[in-house]
Amino acid sequence: MKLETFGWDIDADGIAHAVFDVPGRSMNTLTGKAVADIIAIADEVASNDAIKGLVISSGKPSGFCAGADLGEMGQRAGGGEKKELSEAELKKQQFDQGFALNGTLRKLETCGKPVAVALNGLALGGGLEVALACHYRVAANDNPKLQFGLPEAKIGLLPGAGGTQRLPRLVGVQAALPLILQGESFNAEKAYAMGVVQELAPSSETVEKARAWVKANPTAKAPWDEKGYKVPGGVPHKSPGAGQVATMANMMLSSKTYGNYPAQKNILSCIYEGIQVPIDAGLRIETRYFINTQQRPEAKAMIRSLFLSMQELSKGANRPAGHPKTEFKKIAVIGAGLMGAGIAYVQAKAGIPTVLVDVSKENAEKGKDYSRRLVDKDVSRGKSTKEKGDALLDLITTTDSYDDVKGADLVIEAVFENVELKAKITEMAEAVLDDDAVFGSNTSTLPITGLAKASKRPENFIGIHFFSPVERMGLVEIISGKETSEATLAKAIDYVLAIRKTPIAVNDSRGFYTSRCFGTYTREGMEMLAEGIKPAIIENVGRQCGMPMGALEVSDSVGLDTALKVTRATAEAAGVDLQGDDRTQFLAWLVEDQGRVGRKAGKGFYDYNEKGKPERLWPDINKMIEVKVDECPPDLKKELTNRFLVRQAIEVARCFDEGVITDARDADIGSILAWGFAPFTGGCCSYVDLIWGIKEFVAEADRLAAKYGERFEPPAVLRDMAAKGEGFYDRFPPAGTKAKVAA
Repeated sequence: MKLETFGWDIDADGIAHAVFDVPGRSMNTLTGKAVADIIAIADEVASNDAIKGLVISSGKPSGFCAGADLGEMGQRAGGGEKKELSEAELKKQQFDQGFALNGTLRKLETCGKPVAVALNGLALGGGLEVALACHYRVAANDNPKLQFGLPEAKIGLLPGAGGTQRLPRLVGVQAALPLILQGESFNAEKAYAMGVVQELAPSSETVEKARAWVKANPTAKAPWDEKGYKVPGGVPHKSPGAGQVATMANMMLSSKTYGNYPAQKNILSCIYEGIQVPIDAGLRIETRYFINTQQRPEAKAMIRSLFLSMQELSKGANRPAGHPKTEFKKIAVIGAGLMGAGIAYVQAKAGIPTVLVDVSKENAEKGKDYSRRLVDKDVSRGKSTKEKGDALLDLITTTDSYDDVKGADLVIEAVFENVELKAKITEMAEAVLDDDAVFGSNTSTLPITGLAKASKRPENFIGIHFFSPVERMGLVEIISGKETSEATLAKAIDYVLAIRKTPIAVNDSRGFYTSRCFGTYTREGMEMLAEGIKPAIIENVGRQCGMPMGALEVSDSVGLDTALKVTRATAEAAGVDLQGDDRTQFLAWLVEDQGRVGRKAGKGFYDYNEKGKPERLWPDINKMIEVKVDECPPDLKKELTNRFLVRQAIEVARCFDEGVITDARDADIGSILAWGFAPFTGGCCSYVDLIWGIKEFVAEADRLAAKYGERFEPPAVLRDMAAKGEGFYDRFPPAGTKAKVAA
């Protein structure tokens, strides 16, 4: 037997030991070769009379297995050899391919010989499914990073190697549902308490514990193969309690996903249908739902963006090649307000010595208080220790003197959106900086090329746009001005990676990429309001189409006064007179006449409670606008949904057309992480490519433009793509291979 991803030996007692160890990787994944090896191992164990049992373990210190190789899955999605097959033949081929691992694990489970697994670290997705097909599971109790889970739902898939069938049969439907539907992970202690693993032991002893159990249990079976087995808690069609759980789960699923996530719906169907039949039939049910889910555009989009592109960008795939990696020894943050304080915290948490500068030492200390509160919270919750917290705080030095900025590799300016103030700070900082230091401006709208005019070294000037709250938001938008050098961009990306966030790289324009495109969602909500559509309809459709909040609530969160200020500044820069613009006048009435500036004041489009949560839409919104549409039948919901999502995607396309953004991955990840564009679509580019199709999208945009105005008009690049049948990932692929950092 020749194996490529497993080690193999048989001891004197006839106990085989298969050691999972994919060559050249720090973590095991279920590649095609690994699955082929598992098939070979199952065949050998079942057919070789000299083998009395099997122990499976990992040769990787990082853990057992992180799940299926989604890179391979992404490459296979929609691909494969094209053959002329009848519909029945095609379905059989798809089922056979999808059932290969499921059937193999079942063969191993029923081979008549005991099978145990030693779990030293991560066992996620397919890795946990392999473990669940073993009769006995021993987990390390001395590895704090050990995690178990079935996270497939987070990327639009469902467990396809028995997870939806074995876990509910092991722990009961009620306990299994949230773990599978939400992709929750859990540690060794919880796994032991639930019965997912049967024994805990130090990492160095797990293999021997598993071997001892195999030797002592020659006739082992899975619980569901024992006569008289009953599902813990009962099954829905026989147990009122289990039936109620299934009903409530269905209701909660609908209220949270609005039917946008087919994986969750199919998971619920898998469990409900599969748990009521013998496990062999249940595994076949699971495979059919897995194939259905895998072929959905939502799954392809989510795998591509939320897994593959996210991984690539989080490793610096958009970094210009040929520049040495920067190790940051000191970074200065100028401005100790909410943004500056948050930036200082994430830098210190990443171990970077930080100087926090403000107009007074007292103000700078107030900024450091933000870090103190976060540290105290982590210590009180057991997420950190006092010693670690003190060490983090010691890395933040507060000052009002620019002399303390000397020697910084990077300066982050995080003051108010005021060109004159930013220019003054640029000059003061550059007076003490070394020639190769980078100056980064944290701005959300002001063009970087304009701000760089205050710099003596515009090639070292770049935009570094954080999102609030800094410690929770995982994205940073890096903006290159006209004179920003590639070396500076490389340093900025190194910085974002150093603070453990995901960078996207864009070019200069007013609003850049994220702020510009994000604003189209809130403005479309205002357009609907001006048309007389009932505010509650606008908000409900916004959430139902996949956005995290309704458009009016988002406006409140940003600040209606901020929106009014940006609208006026943008119009002034473009030479546009807003006196006759009803929407701007309505916003001015809300902000200046009614004092309703948004969530921060407890009143905007919504009234808010003392905790800042919306209690109700303000009843007097309609004093200035007459409600003409107060019902929302399905055809109107579809129309409003398309208006919200197509409008955002059109602006993304304009950014490509103008060269603001050049990589489809940056656009997709930016749209999801920055402003919450419907994650089930994979982001704005994938929404066009996979959910619509380029030609169909352009046709819909043309229809909306004819009905609602030129804001929906497709830019030239979209029309050219439609004529050539190209998607965004065809026209704007990653620039070459992954960037390599010079040694």
